[in-house]
Amino acid sequence: QVQLVESGGGSVQAGGSLTLSCAASTAALYSKYMGWFRQAPAKEREWVVIGRGGGRIAVADFVKGRFTISRDNAKNTVYLQMNSLRPEDTGMYYCAASNWVRVPPREADFDYWGQGTQVTVSS
Repeated sequence: QVQLVESGGGSVQAGGSLTLSCAASTAALYSKYMGWFRQAPAKEREWVVIGRGGGRIAVADFVKGRFTISRDNAKNTVYLQMNSLRPEDTGMYYCAASNWVRVPPREADFDYWGQGTQVTVSS
């Protein structure tokens, strides 16, 4: 069983940056596909970026060139660096882990989820 805890959310003006963290309970995170998802009010949850190890597997078109996934294995933590934030980036952000993933990624493919962290971008 893998436990994930997100942090780092907050409020920022458009054009600003935030870094989200996802701390895992064990080092098993190292071998898993890690995903960041988000859900805006009254909208469905959507995937943002998927990675494994030190590389990105897939990046959603709406964040290409702006968001980057990375990890610190010593801390069992995955990060989402968000730059050039836009009001439409507002939502609850979740990290998730899976042993496998389809292309394009699907929410149902991910077995472990954090509780989420809120990101609010003002214009």
